[in-house]
Amino acid sequence: MKRIVIVGGGAGGIGVATRLGRRLGRKKKAEVILVDMAENHVWKPLLHELATGTLDTGIDAMSFRGHARANGYRFQQGRLTGIDREQRRIELAPIMDGDQELLPARTIAYDYLVVAIGSVAKDFGIPGVQEHCHFLDTTQQALDIKDTLRKRFLRYAREERLSEQVKVIIIGAGATGAEMAAEMMHAADQLKGYGFNMDPAMLSITLIDAAERILPQVPREAIANSVARQLENMGIQVRMGQRVVRAEADGIVLAGGEKLPSDLTLWAAGIQAPEFLADIGGLETNADHQLVVKPNAQTTRDERIFAIGDCCACPQADGSIAPPRGQVARQMGHMVVNNLIDLLNDREPRREYVYRDLGSLVNLSRFHTVGNLFSFLGGGVMVEGRLARFTYHSLYRRHLLEVYGLLRGTLMMTVRSLSHFLRPALKLH
Repeated sequence: MKRIVIVGGGAGGIGVATRLGRRLGRKKKAEVILVDMAENHVWKPLLHELATGTLDTGIDAMSFRGHARANGYRFQQGRLTGIDREQRRIELAPIMDGDQELLPARTIAYDYLVVAIGSVAKDFGIPGVQEHCHFLDTTQQALDIKDTLRKRFLRYAREERLSEQVKVIIIGAGATGAEMAAEMMHAADQLKGYGFNMDPAMLSITLIDAAERILPQVPREAIANSVARQLENMGIQVRMGQRVVRAEADGIVLAGGEKLPSDLTLWAAGIQAPEFLADIGGLETNADHQLVVKPNAQTTRDERIFAIGDCCACPQADGSIAPPRGQVARQMGHMVVNNLIDLLNDREPRREYVYRDLGSLVNLSRFHTVGNLFSFLGGGVMVEGRLARFTYHSLYRRHLLEVYGLLRGTLMMTVRSLSHFLRPALKLH
């Protein structure tokens, strides 16, 4: 029986594992194994809510092991460290708990491999970023930010320090940075009801980017202007055209020499594939460490290895590559499932990925939602307010239906709605 291994349990990877498990694993037509560093799946667009405590992992996180058992695949926890293409196996690092080794280094054999490990923040080689900035690439990083914020608020929200502010700097004014800034303001407002001697004015947030306008990757300027106005109305300072040249323990330094003090600095300026991809397996990569693939998502140097989503460079007819967006990972995942089934049936993988921009939405917590829908149709339609918010939440509902199925997905949406009504608005521990 052929074995298909998927590395990475994000939106793309969990989708591939779920579909292959249901179509092949349950019927014993193939063995399907999903590998991820974490034990639980959290939808990446919600990480900023996890970082501020408005999302509860006890309700919103999905156990890989439980999901695997229900959907016909197996789960192995581990971090990818190598690919042996000759022996057709991947290498995983040991799992440690402090100094104690819980699981040793292991190898897993494969007949076909799908790499779906997503992206990480790009520091552009700026000194101090890795040492002094927080990132929002993984569930654990989001939890670390939440813990740091909680401790800062505990320390500052004392009577004798009410005149001081908790200073937060977010570098990168894309969707992640803007949404994180708004979610922090919402969390600060909510803290008043949790015994904190807290006022939102105690939180100072500065959003910085080297680009000349906010949301530089969003073509429609009206969307960017709408987000910028809302952030400024919230009291968030937006500084565009400002290049960071150094990060320090207590702040950042701008190109002109100005130093901005900070209690917490969050880096959200650009993404790239994890650097180690350039050093394993001898596969072709580009300057951003992405695996170079054919239009059918097979890597250029090994037809048994596929890559999808942010970690790959998939060529398009106009010479560009598919952008690193969640919708691309999901769409490529659908295609790869069908191509793998073709291979198992001794057919050539016929399907090729063609990017269609379905649009983008920016959700500024409870304050505002704005975006563009069906961008591939003559530029699309700009939406904001209630319609935009409903559409934004519908994307997550669709994700739940895909990974849980119709019945369980509907039940999960019901449980999530009830939990948001019954439980506290913030999870502080």
